[in-house]
Amino acid sequence: MPAVNKPAHEKGDFFVDYEEKVFPDVKADPGEKALITFHTVAFEGSIGLVNLLQAKRLQRKGFETSVLLYGPGVTLGVQRGFPKIGDEAFPGHQNFNNQLQAFMDEGGKVYACRFALQALYGHGEPSLQPGIRPINPLDVLDLVLLHRKAGAFILDTWTL
Repeated sequence: MPAVNKPAHEKGDFFVDYEEKVFPDVKADPGEKALITFHTVAFEGSIGLVNLLQAKRLQRKGFETSVLLYGPGVTLGVQRGFPKIGDEAFPGHQNFNNQLQAFMDEGGKVYACRFALQALYGHGEPSLQPGIRPINPLDVLDLVLLHRKAGAFILDTWTL
């Protein structure tokens, strides 16, 4: 067996050079928009949380940023908790709600498809986290097209 001659990593050590930034820090020009769409199920992968963080980052870079929750994406915006709504049953249980709230607190807009909410997931509008705007299923495509016409940056989030 080969001998390992290096000391074990310790708390506070670095594995990578996280300070080197290769590209310039891009900021939005006045009036630029961004749309992040979510067709992903809450807690079934990291993409929902990662792209909520991206939405906040775009908002902080000056983009007028909107989030669209449709299909299974509406599960990111429903109120949750156990034993009561708002209670965190386990660490990270409120990640989606907390990230959406922080995004909205910073001026971001969040829309949720009414069809997916009711027909697919059995929720009504009162199930949505306060501040999320329910929209007609016919508005889903129009919201995307409005952003496209405005030349917005669009990030589509999908999981299968």
